[in-house]
Amino acid sequence: MSLRMPSRESYEVCQEEKPLVQKAKREANQEDILAAALGMRMGPQKPSATFWQPLKLFAYSQLTSLVRRASLKESDWPSRSEKAHNFKVHTFRGPHWCEHCASFMWGLMAQGVKCADCGLNTHKQCSSLVPNNCKPDLRHIRKVYSCDLSTLVKACNTARPMVVDMCIREIESRGLKSEGLYRISGFSDSVEEVKSRFDKDGEKTDISVNAYEDINIITGALKLYLRDLPVPVISFDAYPRFIEAAKLTDAEKKLEAFREALALLPPPHAETLKYLMAHLKRVTQNEKFNLMNAENLAIIFGPTLMRAPNTDAITALNDIRYQRQVVEVLIKKEDVLF
Repeated sequence: MSLRMPSRESYEVCQEEKPLVQKAKREANQEDILAAALGMRMGPQKPSATFWQPLKLFAYSQLTSLVRRASLKESDWPSRSEKAHNFKVHTFRGPHWCEHCASFMWGLMAQGVKCADCGLNTHKQCSSLVPNNCKPDLRHIRKVYSCDLSTLVKACNTARPMVVDMCIREIESRGLKSEGLYRISGFSDSVEEVKSRFDKDGEKTDISVNAYEDINIITGALKLYLRDLPVPVISFDAYPRFIEAAKLTDAEKKLEAFREALALLPPPHAETLKYLMAHLKRVTQNEKFNLMNAENLAIIFGPTLMRAPNTDAITALNDIRYQRQVVEVLIKKEDVLF
């Protein structure tokens, strides 16, 4: 009696069918687990695949929310100096769970809020309970200019905003001896073009001499970026302390007051201010060429780096001279304050 060996073709067919059989078994196991989790009793006749698909998406959404919530252990919560979430009312498509309380978000429209910077989803009432642990994602950052400084820095995982780093590097490579540096304005259309390129291309933006021969266009783009920040480099919370420090006459007390005011800045703001002041100090060291001293630069950067937190026009007008004094001290004492 002879045994008939399977043909090569039938063997290859079996090998191709194996992954399909294994996949079907895995899906059947997943369906059994899902049915048990939902408390469903399954008869011998199991529902079709179209029945399971929305339930699987439903379960995956809940699992994602729970895993994300579990990762926010209290011991891992950042300090109060970390970034707060930027919650906006949002209409979710399909089933969604609150990533803070893990409860379902009911309704057809405006079921909850979503952080515009990191994508965290919560109930509106839960949003006030979420710790300030926003970790911005570049996928949610639509533009560079007018973006919150801390948001951009955290999303890009850098010490300072790319615009500040790139512009200052370019200025120091070919513009420190340019007469009227920062005082002379670049062509406004070209400055707006640089802004648009940063918003579109980010760190790939070309601001070299081949793209923009006039260094005043680059200084103009940097000043525009600093002016457009929703929260100035010298933040609203720290603003009163800086103004108070500028009013002091005793040199020792003034320096100590400035150190205390600097300590109030969020880390990305403090790092950006430190880098910028070191740059402006180098600008003043080339005064005989560019004719720009600390006082001249302070007049330009005072209202650029700090704005009064209230809308009282009279107070803001009175603060202008102190804003200049603040920046002048920061430039002159850069080596001892930072």
